[in-house]
Amino acid sequence: MKVIMTCGGTGGHIYPAVAIADEIKRRDENTEILFVGSQIGMEKDLVPECGYEITLISADGFSRTLRGSIRSVKRVLKGRGQAKKLIRDFKPDLVIGTGGYASAPVVSMAEKQGIPTYIQEQNAIPGRTNRFLGRKARKIFLGFSKASEYFPDQEKLVLSGNPVRKEFAELDRAQIRAKLGIPEDTFVVLAFGGSQGAGRLNKEMLKVIEAYNGDMRTQIWLGAGSYYYDAIQTELKEKGVQLQENIMIEEYIYDMAERLAASDLIISRSGALTVAEVTVCGVPAIFIPFPEAAENHQYYNALAVAEKGGAIVIEEKDLDDDPLAKRIESIRDDQPLHKKMSEGCRSCGAPEAVKTICDTIFEDIKE
Repeated sequence: MKVIMTCGGTGGHIYPAVAIADEIKRRDENTEILFVGSQIGMEKDLVPECGYEITLISADGFSRTLRGSIRSVKRVLKGRGQAKKLIRDFKPDLVIGTGGYASAPVVSMAEKQGIPTYIQEQNAIPGRTNRFLGRKARKIFLGFSKASEYFPDQEKLVLSGNPVRKEFAELDRAQIRAKLGIPEDTFVVLAFGGSQGAGRLNKEMLKVIEAYNGDMRTQIWLGAGSYYYDAIQTELKEKGVQLQENIMIEEYIYDMAERLAASDLIISRSGALTVAEVTVCGVPAIFIPFPEAAENHQYYNALAVAEKGGAIVIEEKDLDDDPLAKRIESIRDDQPLHKKMSEGCRSCGAPEAVKTICDTIFEDIKE
């Protein structure tokens, strides 16, 4: 069997595609899988790191300027031609799209050539690309139930949850904490804003670091992001803050699965992949949605967990009135609350998401 996985842009689109590809290969190691992405996303680096071949085509998003629009149209038209040729040459048995600029031309061209297509929508508010592709796809796999409101053909919908890599569901908390040298009674807070970081989140975390620096009951890990890391170090130095052993600031957190498994509280944005990984691990969270996300979808991603009691949602505009340091203390010092949040968070996780997706696709192909 031959499969095309098309994804791109950020890890939120790429890693779900990798998780699906891994499960397909686990079921049939002879399956030939080709990833297709764009030249402007993270996929050109992340996909090969995960062990898969990737072909890059021309693709682009919408522009608000006339010149930008003309350039975007040219790239999209070029990409459609490249997708058509690629599909004709590779001859896939099915195509799975998980979002990103390259998904539109590849999935639409495959559908026109009579090849079964499937899409996976990670967010509570679907992107425009998947809303368009959903009209012709055979199945639409949803990360959140709210997304069903945006697809008219309800018979196609499968509420699978978002697929995450297996290690997030399999790691043992006690073993990981022992490996990392963390005492069981230490309350661990993990904060991050993505590979580049999140300026507003980092600003609040500086206040948290000053409040908890030297408090050995609490361990603070901050993934500051490549864009902000040096500035944070400079600001702490200018304030005369000498970091104690319980504070760790890193440019990027590479062992995310282990850090999540060892943590007691997460502070982060609420992109779909982050929410999926956090809920599979069952770690209570304080989500600070990115306010400029398309149609405010990060807010609704976070809200889905908050409604089950697994998270607290604080919008950026409310951070001054709702300081993180006090929120951390209230959760740390209230064990029944922490346990309740953990249970609520885990209830939102979908550790079987990738199995559900692959079971459905394989059954549909048989039919």
